[in-house]
Amino acid sequence: MKEILEFQKNEITEYHVYRRLSKRVKNENVKILLSIAEDERKHYETLKDISGKEIKPSKFLIFWYSLLAILFGITFALKLMEKNEKKAEKAYKNIAKNYPEVVKIMRDEEKHEEELLNMLDEERLNYVSSMVLGLNDALVELTGALAGLTYAFQNSKIVGLSGLITGIAAAFSMSASEYLSQRAEEENGKTNPLKAALYTGLAYIVTVTILVAPFLILNNPFLALAITLIGAALIVLLFTFFVSIVKEKNFGKYFLEMFLLSFGVAAFSFFVGIIARKIFGIEI
Repeated sequence: MKEILEFQKNEITEYHVYRRLSKRVKNENVKILLSIAEDERKHYETLKDISGKEIKPSKFLIFWYSLLAILFGITFALKLMEKNEKKAEKAYKNIAKNYPEVVKIMRDEEKHEEELLNMLDEERLNYVSSMVLGLNDALVELTGALAGLTYAFQNSKIVGLSGLITGIAAAFSMSASEYLSQRAEEENGKTNPLKAALYTGLAYIVTVTILVAPFLILNNPFLALAITLIGAALIVLLFTFFVSIVKEKNFGKYFLEMFLLSFGVAAFSFFVGIIARKIFGIEI
């Protein structure tokens, strides 16, 4: 009965979530989400007949998924919902023998998964590769440059200013390259070259700002570098989680790949800074 009540709460919560998210989409997607929401309400009523109890939805989850849709897009929020649907399918199988009514709920959950996968078509997802390009290039290039400059100069403000100038210049350069690249393939894809360039540049500049900020705020360059590396790790963590959800990639493998690449270059550049300082004997 405890499981039934949990399922009941989930169903009525998802009913409200789907209805709220339906207000953020257009065209046929609205009808699909409202249809799924109505199914969730029916599931709730079925489970209520079994439990004999009225359950209130989780206001926190309704707010949480709505917030995720605003911050990361409707696709990200729905994909997370889909993951919960898969967990629910497995859980429903465990109690289906005792409650035959649950079988229909299981079939509906499987149908929801297919409908959600077919309906997801969000503009920003067409530019994920552009965002990956800007973010990953900024991480690899700037963490390496900042690490090398930290030991070479050992002056926070000079390292921060050098990183900022390098980062902004690289952002414009990368945006221009992405524009030309997308322009050459414009006829074959859904992406707009100008938007692709903007997504690349924006991802690059946001990453540069996060990585350079500690050097402009703190006086200790090595402490600033440590905070920068922590920031880089968090950026990699959040972005790989986002991509793993919307593109259904293996999170662990994708995170490890980006992490090792970024921090491997940073470590190598730090040693280059040590060698450069000893060879040229620069003191600032």
